[in-house]
This record gives sequence, C-alpha cells and structure tokens, in this order.
Amino acid sequence: MTRTRSAAAQRPGLPRRRRFGQHFLAPEWAQKVVRAVAPAPGDAFLEIGPGTGALTLPLASSGAPILAVEIDRDLAAHLASRVPANVTLMTADFLQQDVIPFLTGLEPQRPPGTDTRAPRRVRVVGNLPYNLSSPILFRLIDLYRQHGLFADATLMVQREVADRLAAQPGTKAYGTLTVSAQLHTRITPLLQLPPGAFRPAPRVHSTVVRLEFGPPSVRILDEALFDRLVRALFGARRKMLGNALKQFDPRGADVLARSGLDGRRRPETLEVAEFGKLAELFSRP
Repeated sequence: MTRTRSAAAQRPGLPRRRRFGQHFLAPEWAQKVVRAVAPAPGDAFLEIGPGTGALTLPLASSGAPILAVEIDRDLAAHLASRVPANVTLMTADFLQQDVIPFLTGLEPQRPPGTDTRAPRRVRVVGNLPYNLSSPILFRLIDLYRQHGLFADATLMVQREVADRLAAQPGTKAYGTLTVSAQLHTRITPLLQLPPGAFRPAPRVHSTVVRLEFGPPSVRILDEALFDRLVRALFGARRKMLGNALKQFDPRGADVLARSGLDGRRRPETLEVAEFGKLAELFSRP
C-alpha cells in the first residue's frame, strides 16, 4: 500500500510490509497533498491507510474529526500514541469494514472565529494500494450510492488508474471503472508524483485525483441492471454492439432497435449516457 511517511516512520521496529505494498510518502510531498485537500470548517474525514500519519496529523490540526482506517496493526499501534483526540483510529480492512456508522457520528469542530454556518461535509483522503485501487474506488462509489454521504475524495493512485478514471470512449483505458466513476463523480487530477517522492521508490508514477460526488450524470432506473450491462459489454468490448447485446439478454436486438444506436459499433465506444439509455430500455417491461 502506498503509505505516508514522517521522520518517525524511519525508526527501527516499523519495517515496510511488502504484502501491503507500502511505499512511504516523503514529508514535503505530504504537505503538498494536504494543501490540495484544503480542509475547511465543517469537514469530517475518512482516511484510508493513514500509515504513520503524515496526512493524518496535519489534517487533524485543522480541528476536523477523522476516522482513519489502517490495515497494518503495527503502524496503527504506532500512530495511536501520536494522534490527537479528534482522530478515531480503526485497525481494519476498509474493503470489509462497515465505516458508515462511525462516520455518521463524526461532528466537525467549529473553533472560535470560523464560519459556524459551513455545512458538514464528509470527505475521503488516502494513499491507495496500487493492487487494490480499483476495488477501493468501486467500494467508495457503492457507499455513496447507498448513503449519499461523501462530498469528495482526494486520493493518490497509480498514474494508470488516474488515466482510467478520466478516459474517453474508444481508448484502451476506458472501461467499467471509468463509466462507474464518471456516472457518480466529477474527476480532477491535482498533482503528479514521481517515484522519488516515496521511500523506497516504486517503479511507477502516481497521481493525486479529486472525485467530487454527486447525482448520476444520466438517469438510471435500475443501478444493479446498469452495472451488469456495463460489465457484460466491456467483457465483449471488441465485439459488435448488436452481438454483445444479444449475448447479454434475449431482448438485445429489440432494445438496440429502440435505442437508435448503430449495432456495428464496439461497446468500448459507448458514452456513459448511451450505456444509460440501453439500461433504461432493458429495465422497461
């Protein structure tokens, strides 16, 4: 897992755990990420993978309550002795842990002189493990769909994952993650981080992206059906759309005719709105 790193992380007794893919972010780069997050009055944070606290501690100094979920027990124990009272540290796997009950109980502090009218926002921050970035992103999107709780997520991911999030139809990077993310979020790259920003240096570049959550960009009547359709069509991304739709559902030819789409197109060329149109037609009797 890509982790933040403070000077304390270099102490003997806190070895890098290879199974978590840990690459610790240097302090000067951590400060850049914190500035990109820009904590504000009314904010509460979910941090995925706090590591040694290079993001946690400066975010906590703003007074914002933080739920920090760390899978590495040794790092969590080390961090627990250093965080202030507004940080709730949980040793758990984010992909398995139900964080919603804890997040709904976080109430932002409003120090004297700050805007007491600022709305409460639950924001996500984290340096995601390269091998689990997609599952974590899908889980965040799913949690938003269920609860509508998140305002945004500022995340560090491998550059190729950032490319997938912002990809355009017809490109190699365009896929299921792209469609799901672009349906529910507005994606903005914020920072490019070279391998030298980490110790030890990974073999890849990283990107800090912001995902701003909001209502679906197109009308979706049945999200489960939409998800199945998107996954099925990208599973046949190089086939002709007409054949892929017939393979997905016996009504595929009829739905294609009513959609007005060209059945000779490849599924990988469909825009998010076109996936939405097909899903809406399949959801009708």
